[in-house]
Amino acid sequence: MSKSKNVLTALLVLVIVTVVGFFSQIITFLSDYNWFKEVGYTSTFIKQIFSKLYIAVPIFLILGVLIYIYLIGIKKSYYLHMNVVTSKEEEKPIKIITFLGTIIISLLFSLRISSSLWMEILQFTNSTSFNIKDPIFNNDISFYVFKLPLVNQILNIIVGLLVFLFIITIAYYLMLASFKKGNKFDDNVRNLHDMSNIGDTLKNVVNLALNQIAVIGVAFFIIIAIKSYLASFELLYSPRGVAYGASYTDININLWMYRVSAIVALVSAVFVVIAYKKRRLRTLLIGPIILIVISIGSSVVQTGVQNFVVSPNEIAKEKKFLEYNIDYTKNAYNLNEVKEENFLAEQNISIEDILKNDQTIRNISINDYRPTNETYNQIQTLRPYYNFKDVDIDRYMIDGKLNQVFLSAREIDQNRLDEQAQTWLNKHIKYTHGYGLTMSPVNEITPGGEPKMIIKDIPPVSLVEGLNVERPEIYFGELTNDYIVTNTSEKEFDYPKGETNAFSEYGGKAGINLTLFNRILYSIDQGSLKFLVAGSIDSNSKIILNRNIEKRVQKIAPFLSFDDDPYLVVSEGKMYWMIDGYTYTSKYPYSQPYSNNGINYIRNSFKVVIDAYDGTTDFYIADKNDPMINTYAKIFPDLFKSMDDMPEGIKSHIRYPQTIFDIQAKIYETYHMKDTEVFYNKEDKWEVAKKSKNTQSQEEGESLDIESNYITFRLPNEDEAEFLLTIPYTPQSKQNMTALFVARNDEDKYGQLIVYKFPKDKNILGPEQIEAKIDKDPEISKDLTQWNTGGSTVIRGTLLTIPIENSILYVEPLYIKSDAQNSIPAVEKIFVAYKDKVVMKDTLEQALNTMFKSDNQNVIIDETTDESDVDLDKDQLIKKANDLYNKAGSSLKDGDFEAYGRHLNELGDILNKLANQ
Repeated sequence: MSKSKNVLTALLVLVIVTVVGFFSQIITFLSDYNWFKEVGYTSTFIKQIFSKLYIAVPIFLILGVLIYIYLIGIKKSYYLHMNVVTSKEEEKPIKIITFLGTIIISLLFSLRISSSLWMEILQFTNSTSFNIKDPIFNNDISFYVFKLPLVNQILNIIVGLLVFLFIITIAYYLMLASFKKGNKFDDNVRNLHDMSNIGDTLKNVVNLALNQIAVIGVAFFIIIAIKSYLASFELLYSPRGVAYGASYTDININLWMYRVSAIVALVSAVFVVIAYKKRRLRTLLIGPIILIVISIGSSVVQTGVQNFVVSPNEIAKEKKFLEYNIDYTKNAYNLNEVKEENFLAEQNISIEDILKNDQTIRNISINDYRPTNETYNQIQTLRPYYNFKDVDIDRYMIDGKLNQVFLSAREIDQNRLDEQAQTWLNKHIKYTHGYGLTMSPVNEITPGGEPKMIIKDIPPVSLVEGLNVERPEIYFGELTNDYIVTNTSEKEFDYPKGETNAFSEYGGKAGINLTLFNRILYSIDQGSLKFLVAGSIDSNSKIILNRNIEKRVQKIAPFLSFDDDPYLVVSEGKMYWMIDGYTYTSKYPYSQPYSNNGINYIRNSFKVVIDAYDGTTDFYIADKNDPMINTYAKIFPDLFKSMDDMPEGIKSHIRYPQTIFDIQAKIYETYHMKDTEVFYNKEDKWEVAKKSKNTQSQEEGESLDIESNYITFRLPNEDEAEFLLTIPYTPQSKQNMTALFVARNDEDKYGQLIVYKFPKDKNILGPEQIEAKIDKDPEISKDLTQWNTGGSTVIRGTLLTIPIENSILYVEPLYIKSDAQNSIPAVEKIFVAYKDKVVMKDTLEQALNTMFKSDNQNVIIDETTDESDVDLDKDQLIKKANDLYNKAGSSLKDGDFEAYGRHLNELGDILNKLANQ
């Protein structure tokens, strides 16, 4: 009975110690489990947690048994050599130390392996074939991406373990000597217990431990042999040659060096056995000395072959390796199917061409997203605690026509609450959500030069049929960083309503019910007793966690990579967030890394959609041909859905992401060249066009790549305009334009890449040259200087490169912003550049009509009725009146009587409003 009580007491103590020791981890686990259950990804969470356990436990048990047997063997060897006789009582402390040492060593190594390699192990066991083999060893690419990295890491861990075992062996012998003094000395072991001379003591211990050291040495050299053999595969990532990947010298010299080294390492293991048997240290050193000689000799031979064999005839020697590099790099970046088309660049646009391309003209952006974001925050936040984090670019059907728009979510930023109002109640119960959005076409401005808003205000007012927002609350967004508690007895602030506020109660499905247990759990997890003492919280209340959409997706799938620029989508009266996701690796053979991080393969393999109201988060596979995302799908079968399951209203807004497009554009600067000789000499290398330092606040002399832009226009040989992503190229170190790179976004053409190559015998002005022409124009320069002084600042917008038929047109907006506090940047002029000519006018319509003059035809761009001046104050109306007066004068000067009459009518409306105030 007493034994049973002792066992129960021991178990109870063990449970208490475990709970106390791992209390924080237990709380985190329970909290996370509740949350993953709420969002519907319990199996993904369990797989992440228990995969580590499934790996750690067997490794721990196997290592534990092997190390324990190893230490027991050392003890028996010591007792045998030293003629030790011991009793059970004397053995007890040694057994305890041996057991605890085994547990600690096994635990450390098993935790290291399971925590750092769990995903690699799962990828190894679930790998998907690339169906592409490397050109040297004929292995599928999956071997290098999913298998070889794990094998190399395990071998490194084993080497570390062997070194650790050597140290443990010496330490264990010293421990045994301190516990049990022998009755006789072995011939090779003298004065082991005399600790006065540590050098002699260690020498004696080494002599005694020769059996174990020999075993460790043999195992060490076998591992070195395996690593040397596997190192030959690393030649596929060699940076030594004229292009990334194994070169002539690598294949003919370094490959054989690795193979010879592997054989020598195996021979070294044999020398270890011979040295042990014959007690000859010199024999032990033969193998390492040969390995050093091989390493030095191979370096000399490499240099000789490279300088005297390869360099004199480098193109011929490296030709096939250059071909490998070109082919595999294009495959790795999905550039192997880029469609190349010749663009005649005839530069013969007529007024008829402009009228024919009305879809393109109607979608030319005369707004820039940066000033637009500033404008939204100035006139549409409506309260200081609202914020528009950034402006997204997308396309919507408006009145049956494709329209490119800017849009941004009006999120609540609790940091902008008055300092005294930043209480726990306000931050977690009252001010819980943002409200609505602002949307404006890229091609329309008000008479005051501000974006023409088609969705605005609180509650959201839509001027477009079919773009109503019926669920405007934003509980999940880019600025929602705190947890909230909903369905309490305290009503949530919904939106400002005149002199008062409107209140609401959350009706979505997000949140975890705050039962008594959960109230205790989250009071500990969140470090707040308010969950227990707040009278407004009851069993009907819910806590909503991880509301920041970027942190939310990373919490669900920390093993994936996400774009850092989510964008807003409006569909069927609701608001959603779309986040692009990527898979990548640095282990694609022969593929050129795009930056110093070594990554040389990337795919936009999945997309995530998050409901802004209830937080529903869905992962969709966007590239079903990507082996990496298919491998993740095997590991986490409940995480991903097919793109076919994405609602059509959301699917129509998928975009080809700028992140991967910019990477592809940089790689394609060099890898558009197919001929190896041209590639070798970099004769036709391109560069992404540079942007003028005048358009951004850059330091003098700085030159930055132009930003890729979403533009809506009609591609050559297509009937309708499309929403496209583009970037222009110039020849290396030159400014004239040589090509235009385009990515398509529409669902049935999504991801198609086209490069339009310009004739080499024509000089088509590039973006920097156009900017220079704008700056050098006497009239324009004079106006810019005048506007940039006297309390105002000129802001140059993005210069757009727009194909029209077989010609190129440039358009750029110019903003003027008063230096007064809280002033709003306003579009003052529009630049249009074509051939060698630049015009600056009040509107795009005027600029086009001036550029392409015609006696009987004029460009007329549809404009909707402006309702944006209804709520303007007196000063704003006066500013508009002054702007319209100036525009009417400019139109009269240009002989554009139609625009002159329109501006006068608008001026009359403004004056009437002023009279009635």
